[in-house]
Amino acid sequence: MIDFSNIEQYRENNRIEAKKALGGLPKSIWETYSAFANTYGGIILLGVEEWADKSLHTVDLPDPEKLIKEFWDIVNNPNKTSVNVLSAKDVFVQEVNGDHIVVINVPRAERSYKPVYVDGNPLCTYRRNGEGDYRCTKEEYQAMVRDASVKTQDMLVLNEMDLTVFNKESIRSYRQRMRLSRPGHVWEALEEEDFLLKLGAIGIGADGQKHPTSAGLLMFGNEYDIVREFNAYFLDYQEQYDADTRWTDRIISSSGDWSGNVYDFYFRVYNKLIQDIKVPFKMEGGTRVDDTAVHQALREALANCLVNADYYGRQGLVIIKKRDSITMANPGGFRIEIDAAKSGGVSDPRNGTMMKMFNLIDVGERAGSGIPNIFRVWREQGWATPAIREQLEPERTILVLSFEKTADKKPPIKTADKKPPIKTVAQKAAIIEYLTDHISGSNADFAELLGLKSTRVKELLRVMVAEGTIVAEGGNRNRTYRLKA
Repeated sequence: MIDFSNIEQYRENNRIEAKKALGGLPKSIWETYSAFANTYGGIILLGVEEWADKSLHTVDLPDPEKLIKEFWDIVNNPNKTSVNVLSAKDVFVQEVNGDHIVVINVPRAERSYKPVYVDGNPLCTYRRNGEGDYRCTKEEYQAMVRDASVKTQDMLVLNEMDLTVFNKESIRSYRQRMRLSRPGHVWEALEEEDFLLKLGAIGIGADGQKHPTSAGLLMFGNEYDIVREFNAYFLDYQEQYDADTRWTDRIISSSGDWSGNVYDFYFRVYNKLIQDIKVPFKMEGGTRVDDTAVHQALREALANCLVNADYYGRQGLVIIKKRDSITMANPGGFRIEIDAAKSGGVSDPRNGTMMKMFNLIDVGERAGSGIPNIFRVWREQGWATPAIREQLEPERTILVLSFEKTADKKPPIKTADKKPPIKTVAQKAAIIEYLTDHISGSNADFAELLGLKSTRVKELLRVMVAEGTIVAEGGNRNRTYRLKA
């Protein structure tokens, strides 16, 4: 994450914290440790000071090994930190410009370890935002506690509700789809209550009676009953084709003219999403096949959005379709590292029972291959790489699927023959400084920063991408840039 030979080009940000530490281990280091572990992870640099211009510079630590020993003694003390998420390789001495500093790589904590708090007090739970550590709100703390549970959120049995919350038409439709997807399944002949019990939509409550589970309520309940348990529940689909109007078509869960549950929302929205997808003529066994890899990828994306939402979280789930893109945003952050999700093989849905329900009607993928499949399909279509990002306050996960074709790659500009102008070097340095402060930025952000036209900034960014200094994410209109890890 850091090129130590050019440490002065970095700034403190969401992932970097510098501490002079000449007087010993700083007390504030534990707030930063908690904040990094509960957010995206980050690097703590001991023996590095921030100058007035925000640049970072080293100071030679007199005894770095003593600092490391003191750090390990305290981080392993349960009275100080709730958990030690570090391994031996995460803490080491680094020589920079003849000075010796201590580098502490704090990884993003696994959800089962969160919240990571300090001083033996769960109220001392921190997160990172910009350059600072802030104490978590009660809502943020509770969201981490919910995610830490071995049971997924939707397994909760709702003892205060009875089976009248279910929408009969939604259940009938689901069972019909399951018969088509899995003919002859052993559950097919079951009575409705027994079927829902096997499915996980019903559970046995503390009173020994049958009650809906969170999964059952969300999937098959009526909206007015769902909001009794999930107060901020709101599903919103918008088509924004005309710049002069806010939306040209809309589906919301609270309209009152349909059930408003997750199951019915999925199929209403999916049918809208695929209306503009071109289907090539293909025959199998004398029957035309109208399902393509793009259809499958959109099903994966929509199912992932719905089953990974934190329905207790603030703000609702919003899907926006434009002529050149689809954006899906759900409350709740990623439960695993985004890079791990892109690589595949790891599946950790927030609502595992709902995922099982979708799987039984051939929607979604449990094996962790859903997101890699989306990226593969977009790459094969020649479309811009999908962009996934997490947002804090409130916590949200956002996926942007662009239908813009990627431009043919131009050969990198040769810079070995002559040195770039001094002005260009300064502009590149300004972009790097901005990205260490803000994590990511757009062409418009840099144009405003540098006072240049967007065409000049675009060329400058292309050169920096070719040089490997920064990486680009997303389509042309939604493209953002960040420092190369």
